[in-house]
Amino acid sequence: MTIGFQCEFSDQTILCDLTAEIDIIDPVWSFSLMSVGQVVSGADLVEQVGGYMALRLPTLVAGVPHRVVLTYKDGQAYKMNRAWFPLGNYLTSAAGVVDFDAVRQGVMDEPAPATAATSDLRLVPPVDRWLPADDPARRHSALAKVPNLSAVIALAERMNATVFSDDTTATPVRCETDTTMSEGAYQLVISAAGVTITASGERGWHYGGISLLSLFLTYDGAVPNGVIYDCPRFQWRGQHLDCARHGFSKDTILRLLDLMAMMKLNKFHWHFADDEAFRIPLPSLPELTQLQTRGAGELVPSVFAAGPSAQHGYSHADVADIIAHAAALHIDVLPEIEIPAHSYGLCKLYPLTRDPDDTGTETSVQGYGENILNPAMPETWRIIENMISDLSQIFPFAHIHLGCDELPQDAWAGSPRVDALKRDFDLVSRDDVQGWMMERVAALATKYGCRPAAWEEAQYGKNGGIGHDAILFSWTGQGPGIAAARAGYDIVMCPAQHTYFDMAHSYDRDDWGATWAACYGVAETLNWDPVPAEAPDISDRVIGVQGTYWGEFTVQDHQFEPMIAPRILGLATTAWASDDHRKSCDIHGLVRAYAPIFAALNWRVHKNA
Repeated sequence: MTIGFQCEFSDQTILCDLTAEIDIIDPVWSFSLMSVGQVVSGADLVEQVGGYMALRLPTLVAGVPHRVVLTYKDGQAYKMNRAWFPLGNYLTSAAGVVDFDAVRQGVMDEPAPATAATSDLRLVPPVDRWLPADDPARRHSALAKVPNLSAVIALAERMNATVFSDDTTATPVRCETDTTMSEGAYQLVISAAGVTITASGERGWHYGGISLLSLFLTYDGAVPNGVIYDCPRFQWRGQHLDCARHGFSKDTILRLLDLMAMMKLNKFHWHFADDEAFRIPLPSLPELTQLQTRGAGELVPSVFAAGPSAQHGYSHADVADIIAHAAALHIDVLPEIEIPAHSYGLCKLYPLTRDPDDTGTETSVQGYGENILNPAMPETWRIIENMISDLSQIFPFAHIHLGCDELPQDAWAGSPRVDALKRDFDLVSRDDVQGWMMERVAALATKYGCRPAAWEEAQYGKNGGIGHDAILFSWTGQGPGIAAARAGYDIVMCPAQHTYFDMAHSYDRDDWGATWAACYGVAETLNWDPVPAEAPDISDRVIGVQGTYWGEFTVQDHQFEPMIAPRILGLATTAWASDDHRKSCDIHGLVRAYAPIFAALNWRVHKNA
């Protein structure tokens, strides 16, 4: 049995036509939307959880289209594109279950602009200083393998790039030590006779080796002779991946780490827990594995799934492989739990984390009711402490991201136990309660040897928020980051308007991606300053920048590739290069120059970014 399915936009609505090849009596159509939807006509709502909807349809008559009209409750329908159509569609009836998704998914292939490769040095991020030699470049058949570059050599081999060789005819490569150089800095001397990388230790040699590998590929072996002096601007150069909404495979994560390594990014923010899932097994909370499955009869319905059910988790071996792969590439892995909001699945699994007498009707921006852990409940603290304790032992980075974003305005408004908590601790607002809670959660993180991190909202509350030397991530813009920095917090700038790679490239209806913050190409990843001109006083508090990818509209792993690339080139430039080099680089020319590297990584690239 097949279902014909067509969608089109009409002003503020989505017109959906379903056509069955046989008569189907009493069918229920289930799907997921980017955010909270509602029925205008043609169906009756059976169930709604977040972006998930189940609609009862009238009998479908064979060959006769039935129209259902939908819209979004948030009034943002004018920004919709194909990613905002119903996804993960399936029909349930007495005849069985049938999946269907005729909507064109993912970024459309487009012709590449006729832009030449840059005349600048073909290297991302741009280097601090490049002194070209007078003698012409020599085409190197291969570079000699050296033990200090073992991770770079292994990366080249995974890319099927024949760059390094044991052959005696390969160009000599030497690694030398200069203990006066800062960590991560390197000097790369390239001549017809050979290559020398000088650094204070392994990290600098590694980055010098990444530059050498990149130049070999962007110049097809004819690496220009000269001297590079280079060092990173920021210590935190990150990329985030949402594996809660879409369960990316371990192999895809390993490939992302390889791409990050080629960009000299050094922090992988692993978002494996949210309303919809908790993907990693924890020894102290074995029942958490129930949140690895979504669908009928499960705690969470098939929201953001590719059909009637989805099951995905990472085994202990998977987690160990990801951490080891990252470590070899000098990338730290930052685990994130999501509290107190974004905890719909946790609240269903552990009902005693909610006040049983709560009469509140709070709903998250994603449409989840009852998705907030209650800090007045002892069970909440049992769950949180076990999570932090276990994760501190699994992840060697000794940092943990605690979430703390998008708390509903009326959070805990109907909870008598939180009312008592407010009286006991002189708290007034929901921000006061969240700040009180996060300060105590951060204390648990430090108890188990981890530095806490959180989203920007963790600074709020009458007592100064989370404290405990926490790192805060400024995501709605840079304003909250400026305020938090002036309050004494270290800040990672990740404004959605420049670093959220789930954003579409344009407002074209035929594009693909989220649109709530902005739509932009690679140039917009550069036209901002992590230390704003109006806030030079916070420069010592801005420790880095980070790209972010959320997975609400990702149905298959490969769909995120052209959303990430080539915009990740701009992120890498902003994270590493000085302000002057960032502003002057020919980013579109570098996109063209990096085509061989993306090809070697087998990474699909947006053609018109």
